[in-house]
Amino acid sequence: MANSASGESMISRVARVVAALDDDHPGLTVSGLAEVTHLPIATTHRIVRDLVDIGWVHKDADGRVRLGLRLWEIVNRGSVARELRTVARPYMEDVHSVVKQHTQLGILEDGDVLFLECFSRRGSVDNAVTVAGRLPAHISSAGLVIMAFAPPAAQEVFLRANAMLVPDLRGRLEQIRRNGYAVVDGMLHANTSGIAVPIWDKSKFSVAALSVVVPRDPAEVNLAVPALLIAARGISRELGFRDPQRREAYAHEAATNPRNYQSMERRAG
Repeated sequence: MANSASGESMISRVARVVAALDDDHPGLTVSGLAEVTHLPIATTHRIVRDLVDIGWVHKDADGRVRLGLRLWEIVNRGSVARELRTVARPYMEDVHSVVKQHTQLGILEDGDVLFLECFSRRGSVDNAVTVAGRLPAHISSAGLVIMAFAPPAAQEVFLRANAMLVPDLRGRLEQIRRNGYAVVDGMLHANTSGIAVPIWDKSKFSVAALSVVVPRDPAEVNLAVPALLIAARGISRELGFRDPQRREAYAHEAATNPRNYQSMERRAG
């Protein structure tokens, strides 16, 4: 691909145009895209024209450019997250049926939690999460629980980057490791709590988080935690994780809760 006068490749310029169509700017005119990407208007016109031709973007009747279904199809078909979503969905359905609130699957990506799946229903509490949306790891239960069980070197990088933003962040991660789950109260919405548990693979480090957003009430936490732990155990098992001690801890958590989780236990194995 030909480089621009600045040395930037055409692929890089195309990536800038596609990335500009985010949650804050889902539809932009060509001139708007040029402004956001700092590309010349003529270059932006050429890129948009070629992207429309291959279906990666489309133009509305009002001239606004939006991401196209062809791009969505390619990304979902070949994504490295596809296996994780496929494995997790049945367990997420179980959690959702118990908790009856937002149930989410997220991974860590460049210091943020990138959410791959989200189940919701009418009447659920406020939630900042959308599929393919992001939240900073240090403000979300999913991000904190992933980092609490991440490799030590990754934890140290996270601590250095966020220690000034979260009081006693190191102590908080230690508490999450002791509990086996993370609870964040009122961080994004005052009346909600985020609860998350780690998902493991054969590396024996966390690779994702299963989380819910519930009303801010200790009873909701007591209901959600066993369901999340059982589901995470099943997902982790299918991803190749084996740890008898953690299995026993999950089983104890479910047994000490008055709710009936027998069907979830059977699925989790």
